[in-house]
Amino acid sequence: MKIGPHLHRIGNDIVAAYLIDTEEGVTVIDAGMPGHWRDLQRELAAMGRTTADVRGIVLTHGDSDHVGFAERLRKEAGVPVYVHAADADRAKGGDKPKASGGSMKLGAALGFFGYALRKGGLRTHYLTEVREVQDGDVLPLPGSPAVISMPGHSPGSIAVHVPVADAVCVGDALTTRHVLTGREGPQPAPFTDAPDEALDSLARLAGIEASWVLPGHGTPWRVAPGEVEEHVRSGVQ
Repeated sequence: MKIGPHLHRIGNDIVAAYLIDTEEGVTVIDAGMPGHWRDLQRELAAMGRTTADVRGIVLTHGDSDHVGFAERLRKEAGVPVYVHAADADRAKGGDKPKASGGSMKLGAALGFFGYALRKGGLRTHYLTEVREVQDGDVLPLPGSPAVISMPGHSPGSIAVHVPVADAVCVGDALTTRHVLTGREGPQPAPFTDAPDEALDSLARLAGIEASWVLPGHGTPWRVAPGEVEEHVRSGVQ
């Protein structure tokens, strides 16, 4: 789905990933679940592109519903995968804390787990090789994505600012649709390692110039990044 110039989304409000399309090629931000491979192929075809045009994948963090097809694209097309150093082991299938999902509504939770099942969420293909990034890095990829450290959901959670797309991809630094309750609107994401730290990290979006804030779960949000922290904190229950 095309969101705006240079900006596309695959998946849906349950799990999403983003494509940055420029003359230099395509940057993929997050890789959903393994079954999103077909969504990727369809969207690339609609853009007049193929996997040969993908120059790199940037992961906002190393959780299984974000690493999805990354290893397949790395192995089959030689596409490098970038992840924050603090989440490199997580993206390779290393141990991670058992964070709470919080409250749950049966219908929404079944919808999430059913979707995950259909998209191959039970057969995670973790990375075997990554390129580690740090806060402030501007990556040599189409759109010149810039790394903003957003620890909390995981130690190496990042936001990815892409000026050419007028967007910042925030992964699970926040959500606009809670996958376990179905509640809509900006709010903290479930399964967060350090919830207080995650909320504090939202302040790091202040000063970013963009019209779109793009979560890994939920509707794309048209808002000034500097307003994000206030909105999310006001939704904390």
